[in-house]
Amino acid sequence: MNIRRTGRWSATALLGCCLLFSGTLFTPSPSAAQQAAPYVWQTVPFGGGGYVDGFVYHPREKGLLYTRTDIGGLYRYDYSAKRWIPLTDHLDRQDGDLMGVLSIALDPANPDKVYAATGLYLGQWSRKGAILRSNDRGQSWQKVDLPIHVGGNSDGRGSGERLIVDPHNSDIVYYGSNEDGLWKSADGGQSFARTSASTRTFSLVAADPSKSGTLWAGTADGEGALLLSTDGGQSFAPVQGPPAMVPQRLAFAPDGSLYVAFAKGEGKVVVNPSHARTGAVWKRDGNSGKWRDVTPKGPFPNVGGGYSGIDVSRDGTVAVSTLNRWHPGDEVYMSRDGGESWTGLQEKSRHLSTAYPWLVDYLKGEDKMGHWISDLKFNPFNPDEMVYGTGYGVWMSRNLASVQADQKVEFDFAVNNLEETATLQLVSPTRGARVMAAMGDIGGATWDDLTRTPRIGLLTPNNENNFSIDYAGLKPGMVVRTTANSPTNGFTSQDGGENWEPFVSTPYRRPAQGEGWRSAGTIAISAAGSSLVWAPEKDGAYYSKDGGTSWQRSAGWPTDQSLRPIADKVADGIFYVFDRSTSRILASGDGGAQFNVLVEGLPTFEPWQNVQLAVVPTRVRDLWLATSTGLFHSPDSKSKMVQIRNVDEPWLISFGAPTVKGNYPAIFLWGKVKGVEGLWRSDDKAASWVRINDDAHRYGELRAIAGDWIEPGTLYIAPHGRGVIAGRPAAPGS
Repeated sequence: MNIRRTGRWSATALLGCCLLFSGTLFTPSPSAAQQAAPYVWQTVPFGGGGYVDGFVYHPREKGLLYTRTDIGGLYRYDYSAKRWIPLTDHLDRQDGDLMGVLSIALDPANPDKVYAATGLYLGQWSRKGAILRSNDRGQSWQKVDLPIHVGGNSDGRGSGERLIVDPHNSDIVYYGSNEDGLWKSADGGQSFARTSASTRTFSLVAADPSKSGTLWAGTADGEGALLLSTDGGQSFAPVQGPPAMVPQRLAFAPDGSLYVAFAKGEGKVVVNPSHARTGAVWKRDGNSGKWRDVTPKGPFPNVGGGYSGIDVSRDGTVAVSTLNRWHPGDEVYMSRDGGESWTGLQEKSRHLSTAYPWLVDYLKGEDKMGHWISDLKFNPFNPDEMVYGTGYGVWMSRNLASVQADQKVEFDFAVNNLEETATLQLVSPTRGARVMAAMGDIGGATWDDLTRTPRIGLLTPNNENNFSIDYAGLKPGMVVRTTANSPTNGFTSQDGGENWEPFVSTPYRRPAQGEGWRSAGTIAISAAGSSLVWAPEKDGAYYSKDGGTSWQRSAGWPTDQSLRPIADKVADGIFYVFDRSTSRILASGDGGAQFNVLVEGLPTFEPWQNVQLAVVPTRVRDLWLATSTGLFHSPDSKSKMVQIRNVDEPWLISFGAPTVKGNYPAIFLWGKVKGVEGLWRSDDKAASWVRINDDAHRYGELRAIAGDWIEPGTLYIAPHGRGVIAGRPAAPGS
């Protein structure tokens, strides 16, 4: 379609009259869904961004390091390439919750074996948890479903480890659950049963390396306590001496000593990283068995916060991290004399962040250890290497043991291919930037080069949620977005995201005290940028025709729902929305001032069912509706909306450059086609589909997809907690 011609058409003509949904099924050519086409899937580099809460080195195999994240899965570090290898991208939609990893366990006797306790939430509405087990370092997995929930993204997820392999018997595996007691496997993790232990909530479980059948554990029952079992986890007794706090982590020293880091929340027993108010570090002497307080005093003895990450190197050096010490900031302390004295690393360290411009902005140019330091570990084979996690990624030291008196310990931001961000929306403009992403917690970015972390186009400030982003179809350099905490909760750009200016005003009203939380919602910009429609969560919609200087309420828009406005990318001033309460598509032809019924008679949907309305960016009023009951299409104002017969269950839909110039745009779909779940592409207007991913690249739950308008065949996806990933057709012969 020649985009320039559309300016001569009236909005009324483009929208047409109200159409009824036709029950007629569009019957494509009788061909089955094709097998997976060769595609290459790669992370689009941003640079970390999420909470990394646990590390495990194998004690006997050099160069074997794993890390876990709360929503982004499990990784193994590739020392030769200095990058992380994701290990749980094979999970399908049904198992998407298993991308939350609560604990890792390695078999000391077999470096090829790895286990993970997985699940996202503890609510009854969520999927129950599972233990994943692998005999080849995470290249393939067996799944053991549990009858209980696992809280990989719940309070207390930074403590642990809760999952362990008995060092005295590799067939025995223990799992201390969030709130359902201690579970034990006697067959190498093939099955689990709950032990008779009365303890309900575990923060950690550890097998004593010197005594078979002896377990140490942390609990959040009551006020929290350190526990000991001498009967293989059938019963536990409180350990006398240490404080009534939640044990976050513990570490055994080469001399037989035991160190435990404690934290306690104000009014909360299970310690979320932001709830820790006080804490301590205690040591048990390896010879006498006596306990004593060895808490670092530091230069700021009266500040709050707990302690969490703790480890002991092979030469007896101890390291421990503070937790939630917001002022003057969290710290990592080291002791070379068994906890008699401690040295803080903050003033003796240099964190190398310049390769990640978003992080420089996030840290406001400061050099600090970071926050939410829930775990740290020494490399047992390299005394110069210590790794620790923060709320935004991973730091790894270069010269910890060999640093000279006049040097600083240097830490690299070690997040290559570990993109643990929650991307909330993706768009790929018809010209200009290749892809734009609105992300939770860290803003987001626009990319011109898919192989590099962006240096321009960052959605600054990089320390808040961005809920949505949109571009003007005829003027792609005009971009708008909504945010969580900025003064007017939104920004606009005239140069494709290189520079941003806040809106003069906002229609978003922050909830008053006692009201439920509402987000700033989503925004859309018209094709030529003449009007904006902003829909704050559960507050109707507002339009602006002066670039966000003033806002008026849109008439005809439902006020009791959270709906996303969609702008026509060809005809200026036209917007669409799907009204879930009435199962009708509404449209505005006057820049968002008035919405009227465009399509009605569609099937009804429950609030929890998936529904996505989309418009083809290069065609006027070419609407597609992806729903839990099927895929529907209306190509223009003269055509009824009909169901596409060969798609079983579409969850997300997008469009991209046609594979043959001049043809209908490529249609990308995440869903089920002829009973097969996958990512699909159609090059013939949904008459047939080809699957473009495989079972190793399913990524659990996807939050957004966006087809590329510059490179035919390329698709961007936003898995929950895995940043942005690009899929490209493989080169011939590859």
